[in-house]
Amino acid sequence: MLIGRLVSLASRSPTTKRLLWRGWYQFLAARYRDPSWTFMNYGYRSPAMAPAAPRALDPADEADRSCIQLYDIVAGAVPLVGREVLEIGCGRGGGASYVARYLRPRRMVAIDLSPRAVALCRARFDVPGLSFEVGDAEQVPFGDATFDAVLNVESSHCYGRLPVFLRQVRRVLRPGGDFLYADFRPRGEVDGWRAALAEAGFETRVERDLTPGVLAALEADDENKRSLIARLGDRPLAGIFREFAALRGSALHTEMVSGALVYRAFVLTPRVNPIR
Repeated sequence: MLIGRLVSLASRSPTTKRLLWRGWYQFLAARYRDPSWTFMNYGYRSPAMAPAAPRALDPADEADRSCIQLYDIVAGAVPLVGREVLEIGCGRGGGASYVARYLRPRRMVAIDLSPRAVALCRARFDVPGLSFEVGDAEQVPFGDATFDAVLNVESSHCYGRLPVFLRQVRRVLRPGGDFLYADFRPRGEVDGWRAALAEAGFETRVERDLTPGVLAALEADDENKRSLIARLGDRPLAGIFREFAALRGSALHTEMVSGALVYRAFVLTPRVNPIR
């Protein structure tokens, strides 16, 4: 409880929020280097009674099915074959590796603010056309109109200044490019979230509520996550990891079940004449 309050207080400042999350991911990459842990998103499972046939995966990828299915929903919303794609906030690299191998862009660049996370990704993945670089979501280290698509999955809630990030995405996208974007927000902030996207110069082509499918994945993977935390985690940090993983009983899981927290995915494209 005390840690949660300290995090809440620190997050009120954009600078301290950025430093807090960067420090956390630096710590995770340095302390927990298990090669089986390559995803950190909440995953997606079809909540339907009779779900569509799932994507066929290589047996080595099957353990990460929920996390891969979230990437498939978000990144697979438009064709990426032969295109140049940037992922901002790549974490431990599993999503970028999946996109590069299965969705077949010509070039896939993945950046993260944590140098240790990037080093971990480079050591873990050797995929043709895929590279990992240290990069700031609020100061993307590429020129204007460099990429055909930008991907950002469950990362932007960590950023200090969302409007700055969105303007950076628009800057590096080529005309007619795609911004493939997913994250969670309190329900009361969704209208402001949409407004920020519009003010940054984006037109929303698709918006999807992924909350039921994300919840289904959290339920399906709860026991496996508990086992992983027990195996890898340090006992004094067990409570933090339970919250971070959104296990049953965590604040995030409870708020998503109640509807106070929602998970959205967007397909956006830059307007020709952005709102200023």
